[in-house]
Amino acid sequence: MRGDERIFKKRVERFQGLLREKEIDGAVIRTLSSFIYFTGTKWLRPSLFIPAEGEPVVFVVKGEAKLFKERSWVENVVEYQRVEDLMAGVVSWVHRNGMERVGLEFGVERDAYLIFLKLFQRLNPTVEVVDVLDLTMSLRMIKDEWELDNIRKAGEIARKGMKVAEEVIKPGVSELEIAAEVMRELMLSGSEEPKVYVSTTPRAHAEPFRDLKVPENGVVTVVIGTDWNHYYANTARTFIVGEPGERVKKAIEVKRDAYELALQETRVGVSLNAVEKKLFTFFRERGFEGSYIAGYTHGVGLLIEELPMPTIVVPTRAEKVRENMVLSVIHSPLMIPEGAIKHEDTYIVKKDGLEKVT
Repeated sequence: MRGDERIFKKRVERFQGLLREKEIDGAVIRTLSSFIYFTGTKWLRPSLFIPAEGEPVVFVVKGEAKLFKERSWVENVVEYQRVEDLMAGVVSWVHRNGMERVGLEFGVERDAYLIFLKLFQRLNPTVEVVDVLDLTMSLRMIKDEWELDNIRKAGEIARKGMKVAEEVIKPGVSELEIAAEVMRELMLSGSEEPKVYVSTTPRAHAEPFRDLKVPENGVVTVVIGTDWNHYYANTARTFIVGEPGERVKKAIEVKRDAYELALQETRVGVSLNAVEKKLFTFFRERGFEGSYIAGYTHGVGLLIEELPMPTIVVPTRAEKVRENMVLSVIHSPLMIPEGAIKHEDTYIVKKDGLEKVT
């Protein structure tokens, strides 16, 4: 397996302590990133059960147990052949352990199936279901040194990918072609599940299209997420092509100054919302109030975008910056008619400042 098994055992123990504090009898982990966090390996259709006391249990498809055990520290691995066998195993686990309050992550990522929750409630009508997303994320927001080393390595790969983007961007090349060249570099460098977004038009989140191409005069924005041992680094750049005009040049200059302001203000003990307000004032004074999308940062880790996530989960804007958080600065683009202007890097928060990763 990747990493020392003691790291993952300690995480489970800390999580179990939180479950006991909240008087939750156990948790069913279906979100892939939290599954990786506790087991140490990526496994699609994740099913991990963590009791408040005792050893965790993993359910895998029939024939997968041997390989799973080689890639994880969890010893209690149960195989199932039909999906109804999985649900029967969950129900049996809950009732066998006399559980009255069971935790589930009410997240937005893949495999956090709403249908699983509904079926679980139907089969366990007397069991109270509790959201434990705050518990898992309270652990995940602060990274240990092994996690930070993985993120640094991911940052090295991201830099290679952005260099390729710079080389291939030219008039007439499609967004998809740019993404393909970058993706190839990232994967050959060891990133197993990279993310590449390319925009030649004003789109904040841009899955690349084959029929959108680099104009003679305009901007191209590239966002890259690279992983190493499942941990991500996130970076974005906007490239000027030809002579796009004064508004683009001004927007890039303003975004660069805002980036420096955000770096100065983002430090241990400061709330994200306090920085957000200063950035909003800055953009208003520079004439770009209507172009700025709120949510200047987000966490980076087992997801390219995870809590704190002010762009999507507004309450996390109240979160204070803490040592060994990993944050992306500045996440939000300036949206102008020529395109989405971005300049984004991943940083590790340290007591004495920010360590640049990408």
